[in-house]
Amino acid sequence: MVRQLRPKTTYVATTGVKEYRATIAKHVRPDDVVLEVGCEWGTTTDLIADVAPDVIGTDISPECIARAREMRPHLQFDAIDAFDMPALLALGKSFTKIYVDLSGFSGYASLLDLLSLLNMYTYTLQPQVIVVKSRSLKTFAHRCVPWRGESEEEDRA
Repeated sequence: MVRQLRPKTTYVATTGVKEYRATIAKHVRPDDVVLEVGCEWGTTTDLIADVAPDVIGTDISPECIARAREMRPHLQFDAIDAFDMPALLALGKSFTKIYVDLSGFSGYASLLDLLSLLNMYTYTLQPQVIVVKSRSLKTFAHRCVPWRGESEEEDRA
């Protein structure tokens, strides 16, 4: 029998900035270590820091990171590509929550890339929760129904 790692990460798919930020009150606690990927100018990172001070905002754009640092010098921001796992690991943190706002990944054409990214974060960083701002992911999730077979043996076959 092959044993597979069964991650316990919960995914929360949101649509729009308002929903994305509304999840902070429900999912972020003061002792969390939070990573925000795609932070742009750090507005959501700052809102997260109001609850959990141990937060890092990242964005692929050095210009956005420079502006975030200028606007919010009390927070940590780093220019890192979302897929650069060695750079994320080099931050030296065990992230309990990850927030993902990648505007370029919001359409159906990039849904597989987004799922690949979430899978990589789940198995490598092992957070409790990943919150994602993606209309296509939320729509896809609403259309998914888990199969419940007649018995567990049926599901294993």
